[in-house]
Amino acid sequence: TSATHEKPREHTSHSTKTKSNSRTKRYQSISLASLGEHPLAHLQSTMAAHSVTEEWDDEMASLEPLDPSLENLFEQETARWVLVGGKGGVGKTTTSCCVAMEFARRRTGKVLLISTDPAHNISDAFGQKFGGTPTPVHGVANLFAMEVDPQANASKNIPESIASNPLFKDLATAMPGIDEAMSFAEVLKLVKTLEFSVVVFDTAPTGHTLRLLQFPALLEKAIDKLGGLKSKFGGLLGSMAGMLGDDMPSEGELTANLEKTRELIDMINREFKNPELTTFVCVLIPEFLSIYETERMVQELHKLEIDVHNVVVNQVLYPPTDAEKPCRLCAARAKMQKKYIDQITELYEGLFHVTKMPLLEEEVRGVESLSAFSKMLVTPYQPEDH
Repeated sequence: TSATHEKPREHTSHSTKTKSNSRTKRYQSISLASLGEHPLAHLQSTMAAHSVTEEWDDEMASLEPLDPSLENLFEQETARWVLVGGKGGVGKTTTSCCVAMEFARRRTGKVLLISTDPAHNISDAFGQKFGGTPTPVHGVANLFAMEVDPQANASKNIPESIASNPLFKDLATAMPGIDEAMSFAEVLKLVKTLEFSVVVFDTAPTGHTLRLLQFPALLEKAIDKLGGLKSKFGGLLGSMAGMLGDDMPSEGELTANLEKTRELIDMINREFKNPELTTFVCVLIPEFLSIYETERMVQELHKLEIDVHNVVVNQVLYPPTDAEKPCRLCAARAKMQKKYIDQITELYEGLFHVTKMPLLEEEVRGVESLSAFSKMLVTPYQPEDH
């Protein structure tokens, strides 16, 4: 949505398509192979890619500046899946909690906040213990939360009839991560049956998040691999099943369960690749490594065909201008941050909504504090007003 706050149904307007096409050209002009270079060299080449051609410069100049807030996200009535992620320690959990609270305030249907980060923090953020099933959040109407770890809970989330099958064990050995992928599929199955109007993911740091988003492709490979294992060991397993009776699940049962899982994953995959239903919100801080990691993630998301057009910059320092003797440390940090905020602007402004969030005197914990912080996601922070 543009800065004029177009209605959600106008999400495919000409201006929006132009922005989408510009994002595509941007990433086509940047070599993903350069990610193996030194971070500084890569970031410099990335920024240089903005001026590859005169046509690109003209196209960028024709784009209107985007509203520096997440209002566009909350106005999108079709939004179904919202993933929040970034480098560790940049405020992903705070941002995802605030995003979920704002959706709960605006939506009439139920909203679910789900943490897939093994180091769960949403319980600490709300001051309430959450587990593996959706639980109402105290003090926030319409909002539910749960914490899951697909890797740690793999054996618990996968049906016993599948986990105990020798064919599945062979498959897990041949394809590391398949048990984790199927565990995530079982969690999504639960989420789908409960019919939440929107699901907000508080994801793990960048590498784990990208791995999670690649699960659909992993399951596709698993189904193909299963065919090979069946032809190789199917007769032996069939004989064993006949000897052990009901104590050993059949390969047909395993195949049927995997096929059902693939159907679910196919549907989720289609929805994740639909920008009307799914988007990713990148969270970072104005420091070099955070910017580099964000750029790497944005490129990978584009490669996975997952929409991303919002960037939240946390911990921005606004030193007081009326102080008689300004803090030297604050002034030095603000100067450093300005350099990186300028780079963030160079990289994303015009194609992304860049929302800047202030560094506060106190940590953001509890419903009241999160609610106050969430307002700054939709109303750009002005230091003179605080």
